[in-house]
This record gives sequence, structure tokens and C-alpha cells, in this order.
Amino acid sequence: MQRIETILSQMTLEQKAAQLVQIPYSHVGKEKAEEWARLGVGSFLHVLGDDARHLQKIAVESGAHIPLLFGIDAVHGHCLNRKATIFPTQLSMACSFDPTLVKRMAAAAAKEISADGLHQTFSPVLCLGRDVRWGRVDETFGEDTYLAGEMGAAMVAGYQGEDNAADTSVIACAKHYIGYGEATGARDSYDTSVTYRKIKETFLPPFRKAVEAGCASVMTAYGSIDGTPCTSDKKLLKEILKEQLQFDGFIVTDWQNVTHLIHDQRTAANEKEASRLALESGNDMMMNAPEFYQAILDLVRSGEVDEGLLDEAVKRILAVKIRFGLFDNPFKQADAKYLGCTEHLELNKQIARESVTLLKNDGALPLGSKKKILVVGPSADDVRCHFGDWTYFSHPLPDYDAKPERPYVTLLEGVKALAEKHGCMVSYVKGCEIDEETENGVADAVAAAKHCDVIVFACGDNIWLAKEGIDRADVRLPKAQRELFKALRGADKPIVTALICTKPLCVPKVDKHSAAVLTNFNGGMFGGLALAETLFGDINPCGKLPISFPHHVGQQPTYYNQLPGWHCRNYVDMPEKPLYPFGRGLSYTSFAYSDMQFDENTLSLRVKVKNTGKIGGAETVQVYFRDLVSSVMTPVKRLIAFRKVPLKAGETKELAFHFTARDFSFINACEQRVTEPGDFEIMVGGSSDDGDLLKQVFTLRNEKCK
Repeated sequence: MQRIETILSQMTLEQKAAQLVQIPYSHVGKEKAEEWARLGVGSFLHVLGDDARHLQKIAVESGAHIPLLFGIDAVHGHCLNRKATIFPTQLSMACSFDPTLVKRMAAAAAKEISADGLHQTFSPVLCLGRDVRWGRVDETFGEDTYLAGEMGAAMVAGYQGEDNAADTSVIACAKHYIGYGEATGARDSYDTSVTYRKIKETFLPPFRKAVEAGCASVMTAYGSIDGTPCTSDKKLLKEILKEQLQFDGFIVTDWQNVTHLIHDQRTAANEKEASRLALESGNDMMMNAPEFYQAILDLVRSGEVDEGLLDEAVKRILAVKIRFGLFDNPFKQADAKYLGCTEHLELNKQIARESVTLLKNDGALPLGSKKKILVVGPSADDVRCHFGDWTYFSHPLPDYDAKPERPYVTLLEGVKALAEKHGCMVSYVKGCEIDEETENGVADAVAAAKHCDVIVFACGDNIWLAKEGIDRADVRLPKAQRELFKALRGADKPIVTALICTKPLCVPKVDKHSAAVLTNFNGGMFGGLALAETLFGDINPCGKLPISFPHHVGQQPTYYNQLPGWHCRNYVDMPEKPLYPFGRGLSYTSFAYSDMQFDENTLSLRVKVKNTGKIGGAETVQVYFRDLVSSVMTPVKRLIAFRKVPLKAGETKELAFHFTARDFSFINACEQRVTEPGDFEIMVGGSSDDGDLLKQVFTLRNEKCK
């Protein structure tokens, strides 16, 4: 583009180097930020409103007059702004199995981000949550590569809009590239011991879909692949992402990745070497790496780094700034009316409702009327448990005791609000804190349980037990909550357990001794309301699990799409299947699948789904396949399609799914995507569990695979 070449030709070496740096405003303060703006820094993060506009004015009036790009960690809404809409976390949203809803959420979030004069959100998170010890599972769309890809692409489309230059569009940033959640021992930012074939097979597809959706930026992961840091992996960044996937946006490192090469990963001796590695490997912007600026200047001046490398990175950054209208309108900003507006709040409620997932029900739910309900547990009336991570409680600087901004509804508030309508009485005892006992807490709860008809046990974890940099080896309920639950069992009253948690916890005893179990993970501002509405039957739950629940941490991995070949099939002291499998989600009605037909010639699947219950509901129909013989081992099943279908009581619908040969492909030993002829098994049903699936074997012939 001629415009880019013209701008580049007018830039000094110093201005080029500055464009490649992203500075955290919350860490440097106003005066230092102003200095960086005058130098021509490319981007700031974590700066809001008037402060952003002030810095932009300095930038466009200084040096090469290149507008700043402002980034923010708006992972599930513009949650660092107290006035904004806090949506459910990605894991919670994924329970909806509804990319359309996710796209609408991202478009709403973009308007609120833009209302603060900001341009880039570090979202979506396209890591896979396949080990529940990892502290960042809540940020993912779950364990499945196909689901993550569909949800991630929808989120990119929502953020960036049809007109990228519009005041309400923001730059999406797909992260963390790549394999970050698969680190050995689920240790955050640690080494991931996988092959490039495995990367292309399992972890790359969501990024491919994000790139195809037009994603304008990608973030490099902290960790390493087989000992090579992602920040300095030229094959990952240049060969695969930029060349093979034809990604035309810019790559930004994660926080301090450049110096991470020196102090943690020990693959660079000093700032110059780390800066050279980061740039030569394909990173275009260095987050929180002020030392990169002087280091790269020295390297270019000494002839150790070709200035052309800077030019290529600057061109990518300039191209995105032009594409999103920053040169034509540096102060572009959406109307402040979007922040926490009624339309976004109503959308938030809808997402929260469609994310509630019923995992067990022995007839205790819906609660019915004229009952005495005891709500117990540390998660019942703590909005921080509903919010999850990446809100103003935890970022940019932790303030866990911050006063939460209304509107929001905790589970307890939701139950109390609906109880009168249903003729019920509600009492509440906290019982304990998340991870510690309280004086007389258990005794008070047991005493209150004697006078109730049903106990609603609200339990889980919080962001001090699971977040970035906080991994957990023991993912059971914390001891204080286990003791509380054990004591409540002695009251001989039915217990309905609401899991308000960042990720799957190991709760086999809770499952065994509860009459019903439901979750929506971190459901956002209205997560408590959605759970309460489900308890009373005001809504019929339709969520499905995007991630499996293990019985025990040692049972992992429990993700559904594992490879075959294990002699034992299960540990001698553990069941073969997870406690709750991927795709599971019950309803207050029931569904039956029939008349499955797969046409080998057209690669089309037809199946009938009937609501066999007495009330309307929605079922997420899931399609899986297995390659029965392949040149490398392939999973026992893989999700290739899903569709949420509303059905009235007694209603039957016939669904049609259409596939191509590529849908049945895999990555072979030469790292090539191929579809091999042979026999396959197609499966359709309400979860990944074999007992919930209809199956049919079909043959793909040579001519179909070309």
C-alpha cells in the first residue's frame, strides 16, 4: 500500500523502533507515558478515557504524527471499567454452544471499549483447557478445538465488525499463540512438550479460523514448545502463522516476553540478544518491553540487525492502524451511552441464562412452590465469584475489596427475589469462607437445615485459587467447603448444589450426595439470577459442558477426544469415564434422536430430534466422527458440527448437516492436512458420551478425498 510506504519513508530509525513498543500506562504513570508518546511509541495498554485522549493528542502532534493504538484486557466485556457490562467468562459463554450469541456479546463489548477511546482488546483466548490444574481454564472456550474455533471466529467478527474503521469496532487479538494451556503439569507459562504435528492438529485450528475471520492481531504465548520459547520460534511465528496461514495483521508479545527470554527461559544473555531474537522470529510489537527500544536501536546502528526487519514490523502495525481508521480519525470514539446500557444488560442476561448447565437432577428441580429454602455457602452472595477474573477486582492492579458496581444479582439475591413469586421462604447461612472455616459457621448451617425443606449449596473457588499465575494441584472443593457439605448431609434434606467456579472441580462426593447439580461457571453480572431462575423453573436449562469434569485430578486427561491404545482404559482405582463428560447438559424436558441417515455420496447427515417431554426446551445437537483406520493415530471421536434447536413439547424436527472431505481430515506425519480414503464412523446425539450417540459407519472413497 502506497500510503504505508509514504509514512514509512518519513520516519526516523528512532520512530520506527518506538512503533514496535507497547507501554503499560498503569505501571509507568502519566509523565513517563507522555515521554513515550512524544518518542512515537506504537501503543499503550490499560489507559482509559481522558488519559487516552490526552496521550493521543501528544502523539499526533509529535514526530511522525502517527496515532497511538490503545489496548485493553477486555476478555469478557470491558470489565476493567466499573460502568461497563461484565459478561460471563469465555468458559461460561461456551456452555451456550451459540456462536451467534458470542458474536453479539463481542459487538456489544466493542462498543463499550470504544466508548473509552480504546482500539484493541486482548481477546479471544483460543487456548484449550484440557488440564483443570491450570489457572486460566476460565479464560478458554473449553477443551475442544472445533468449539473454540467456532466461538473464537464469532468473537473476532463481533469485535471488528463489518466496517473495521467504524467508531464501534475494535481490533481483536487472538491469544495465546500457541499450546499455552497444554504446558507440562499445567504450569502457567511453562514448557509444552508437543510436536509441530500436534500443534497443527489440535492447537492451530482455532487460530486458523480467527485469521480467516480477519483477526487483526495475534499474541505470542509466554511459554515454549519443546524448549523453544514461542517468542523466539521462527517456525511458529513466521513460517506457520504469517506464511502458511497468510496472517496479515501484527503479532504482539505477551507481557514482558522479551525479558522473559533472559530471566526465566534463559535463552538470551541480555536485552540486545533477547530483542534481536524477538524481532527476527516474527514479533511485531513488544508488550511492556521498554528496554527493546534502545536495544534494537543499538543493534541496527551496529549492523547486527537489518533495518528492513523493523520496516516489515512497522508496516504491519501501520496497516492495522490505517485499516481501523486511526490515521483518518485518531480520536475515534463510540458514544458513552453504550457503557452498561440496557440493551447490553439484557443481552448479558440472555447469555447467562443460556449458559446454565444442569449436570444432575433426581427430581429435586425445579424447586416448586411453598418450600422453605436454605441457601448455604460462600459463593451464594459474593459477586466476585460470579465475575471471575479480568475485572476491576483483579486488574490492572488488584483491588479485591473494591466496592462492586450495580447492577448485578448474586445467587442469594436471585433466590430471594423469586421466592415470593413462588410462595417460598428463604433463609441464608454463609457456613464458611471459600478456603477457610468461620466461627460457628458449620454449626449455624446445620441448625438452620433442620427447619428447611431443601438446601441450596453454593460452592466453588475464586480468583485467588485460579487465575493467571495461580495453578492448583488439588482441584477438589477447598477443605472448608467439603466439611460444610459433609455436615449438611447429616441434616437428611435434599441438597441442590450450584457450582460457581472458574473451571471444573473434582466433586464426586458432591455429585453422589446431591439431588441436583448445576453450574454456569463464572456467569457475570447476572449469573446468580440465571441460576436462581433455573432453580425455580422460570427458565429451562439448555447449557452443555464445553469441558469435562474429572472424578479426581489424577484421572486426567479426561477430555473426550483422546487417542486410542491405552491397555487398561482406566486407572485401577478410578472410573473409566469423567464425572461429567464434554457436551453433557440436562433439561427439564427430554429429547429423543431417531432416523439417522448419512449419505456417502453427498456427505450429508440427517437426523430427527423429538421433544418427548411436557414443556418446551432447546437441545444442542452434536455431531462427532471417528476415522477408523488412519496413517497416524487419530482421536476416538472429534466434534465437527453442533446446532442448538428449540423444540416445543411433543415437537419433532429433522436436521440436516452437510460436510466436505476436509471435515474428516487430519495432520499426517509430514505435517500435511490430508483426508485418507477408508471407513469412518459418524455419531450424533446430546453429548460426547457413547450412550448418548447414534452411530453409522460410512466409506470415503478415493475420488472424494482428492
